[in-house]
Amino acid sequence: METVKKPHILSNPFIRVILLSGVFLQLGTWVRNFAILLYVMEVTNNDPYAVSMISVAEFAPIFIFSFIGGTFADRWRPKRTMVWCDILSAASVFGVLLTLMFGSWKAIFFVTLFSAILSQFSQPSAMKLFKQHVPAEQLQAGMAMFQTLMAIFMIVGPAIGTMVFQSFGIDVSIALTGLAFLLSAAVLYRLPADLKPKKIDATTGILKEMTDGFRYVWSKNVLRTLSLCFMMAGLAVGLLQPLGVFIVVEQLGLPKENLQWFLMTNGAAMLVGGGLVMAISKKISAQKLLAIGMISSAISVIGISFSQNFMLALAFQFINGLFFPCIHIGVNTLILMSAEEEFVGRVNGVLSPLFSGMMVVMMSVSGVVKETFTLQGSYQLAGLFFIIGVCAVIPLFKLQLQKLEPTQNTSQPASEPQPE
Repeated sequence: METVKKPHILSNPFIRVILLSGVFLQLGTWVRNFAILLYVMEVTNNDPYAVSMISVAEFAPIFIFSFIGGTFADRWRPKRTMVWCDILSAASVFGVLLTLMFGSWKAIFFVTLFSAILSQFSQPSAMKLFKQHVPAEQLQAGMAMFQTLMAIFMIVGPAIGTMVFQSFGIDVSIALTGLAFLLSAAVLYRLPADLKPKKIDATTGILKEMTDGFRYVWSKNVLRTLSLCFMMAGLAVGLLQPLGVFIVVEQLGLPKENLQWFLMTNGAAMLVGGGLVMAISKKISAQKLLAIGMISSAISVIGISFSQNFMLALAFQFINGLFFPCIHIGVNTLILMSAEEEFVGRVNGVLSPLFSGMMVVMMSVSGVVKETFTLQGSYQLAGLFFIIGVCAVIPLFKLQLQKLEPTQNTSQPASEPQPE
């Protein structure tokens, strides 16, 4: 009997369109981020407060708008939402460009702030489209492609952003950012038409829908576990991010410029890791993928804490980057497989702030933690956070198979809403 060959994931037109849109968005984002960073440092003479305000403009909307955006994403048509978010981002960029040319330089912060707000509406809409257009067996491979795309830009993005700013200045950099967002919107317009949205009860308010989203996450064992994993990963990443330079300077006794080798190694490893997950996505379950990512991160950061040799520390950093994509890919796949389509936006809106919120909290106290527990102890504490996350995932190995298999077909678009 002849076996039917399954189509490659890139034969799915949705994947091709969304990846091309992602290329334009990543280009615009990296050019914007580095142009703004270098411009603010130039104008303020390296004022640390002004530089920190860039991060505030980038992360604050996650706390304020993430769940609101997820709730509206469940109400609105996802394709239309994504297209308009890109158009509005481009419009805000060109508006700020005019202000820069004729007014105050401080308007530059508005570019990051407004784009970050709109992304809280666009990202959950993209998750809903994945749920509609990507078969369940291809979800992990699709997520791995996105992780690979992000890893590529982690390597080349800073160089592109710096080169554009140094060659053409802030005005051209901001204009190119707006153009990239418009190109993304044009590409997204090629997506299949939105399904007819489910009729919304006029008596159901936004607060009621938001409350329903929290209850939905709490009612599902899988989603509760993912919440804990996201919190632990956020705590670990937030603690580690500001301390990398101290590993180079204090523990290894090298000039701070050597930090770039750790960053480049991490980016290259994430690129390889994303490709690796793509290759094995059909052979390993999402929950095991998540556990592998967490335990590998624990081993690598604890290993770095004991490393007195530059090459050994670099090897552990490579391991960390290689398996870190497993965490995001595993979590996103489990969300799409375990959440009903009408709740995808709100589930994403609940989980995303847990990671970023814990990350920002730990970034703000990492200096205190370092002084209290030493640099070695801080890295080992981060490893402990990852281990707690692994312990939470292990009980799901068997439960996941029972819970998720019946919902495999929910990745296909439904012609009519399911009964309550």
